[in-house]
Amino acid sequence: MKKCRILRKYAFCVTLKGENRMVKILFVCHGNICRSPMAEFIMKDMALKAGREDDFHIESAAVSTEELGNDMHRGAKKQLDLMGVPYRRHAARQMVKADYGRFDLIIVMDNYNLTLAKRILGSDPDGKLCMLLDFTDRKGSSIADPWYTGNFEETYHDIVEGCQALLEKY
Repeated sequence: MKKCRILRKYAFCVTLKGENRMVKILFVCHGNICRSPMAEFIMKDMALKAGREDDFHIESAAVSTEELGNDMHRGAKKQLDLMGVPYRRHAARQMVKADYGRFDLIIVMDNYNLTLAKRILGSDPDGKLCMLLDFTDRKGSSIADPWYTGNFEETYHDIVEGCQALLEKY
């Protein structure tokens, strides 16, 4: 059974299983080695600490093919280590059109990711595609790519802000 609700301008649909709902989230960034895997592991950790790990299925992917198969960037791992967020070995993958049917939310990190995700998906009839900071008071804001900025700490804090708001909404 599907239940839809409107969050700002987006209509999100979640699958209900019995009395528990399982929200399937795909975090997406350019290469799937910095921001999206950080978001994946941060959100998993937050859900676990809130006793809600069964409420979510969380993965991450890229819009590009540049880093396919590569592990998470060492700077991302270092930042997660500093903040006590557990993670596992990660292999970057590219988002595919079929992901639209597999996930309730496809959450990108910036406007360029949004453009490329739309190109891959073709359309977004169910309003599943949005940016992570759309769940915060900073709607429409991008999360800077630490591959270019080198600032994994700032990226971490932006992702935490978005994930906290996402956890509160669902």
